[in-house]
Amino acid sequence: MAMNFHSTILKKFSLMLDNSDDYDVIIRVGKYKNIKDFYAHSNILRARSLYFRYAFFKESITREDGMIMLNRPNITPNTFKMILEYIYVGEIDLTNQVGKDILDLLITSDDMLFDEIFNSVQDYLIEKKSTWIRQNLLFVLISVFKLEKYKKLQDYCFKNICVGTRSFITSKDFFLLDKDMLYYLLKNYDFRVSHIEESVVWELLIKWGINQIPELENKPNQDDWTDKNYEDLKNILSNFIPLIKFLEISSEDFYYKVRPYKSIIPNDIYEEITEFYLVEQPKLFHYIQNLY
Repeated sequence: MAMNFHSTILKKFSLMLDNSDDYDVIIRVGKYKNIKDFYAHSNILRARSLYFRYAFFKESITREDGMIMLNRPNITPNTFKMILEYIYVGEIDLTNQVGKDILDLLITSDDMLFDEIFNSVQDYLIEKKSTWIRQNLLFVLISVFKLEKYKKLQDYCFKNICVGTRSFITSKDFFLLDKDMLYYLLKNYDFRVSHIEESVVWELLIKWGINQIPELENKPNQDDWTDKNYEDLKNILSNFIPLIKFLEISSEDFYYKVRPYKSIIPNDIYEEITEFYLVEQPKLFHYIQNLY
């Protein structure tokens, strides 16, 4: 019969973390006024963490009075405290942690190669802090967008932009999306699921493009635009325009909202749209009439 003494071992390791006087590593984390020194044991860190194993192998490692000195200014004290608790006792309590600190823990666990923490924390953040994510969509996206491992969290953010969050796409945050985020959003997600008309998507894209050109901020009247202004807008939106579903825009909206920007739309796309409204759509209309 195998006897289990895990609880006793974990208790001893917890005491080593909180009260040990035989540590040989001092890790300074944080910056500005939020700095704290943590004391740990190199043998435990090496055994539990590939990240620390690599760190201790570096020839440039700093030692003072026999102590290994590490400096990690990009990690907050609160986040590193949770990391050390995981290393020593295999536990992390997120119950009273705010969304920002949980996101910090997620990013730090990725940087420090703790895949087990990363996967669990990403799920926890989505499931338990969904309200916080929805309130901070732009902040979360900027934090994780360019990182492949965060796809689950990225998808959650983008879906929330499209589904039931008209307030986001009509807020100033929408215009702070960078070009890669906006392109990914338009290419991979359908605004129709939240009953947002394609003409509205087009208007938002135009406003986003104008927002990228400081000179146009002082020209609210399109009659004041120069050929160069149109050329600048065309260059900025060139990759986005093919993503717009122009054939789902009504003929009236096309005339008043799209036609004024004819010069920024590629000729082949504009010709296809024009043919639809002048030829194909009337055919469809007459066909439907004949059915009745």
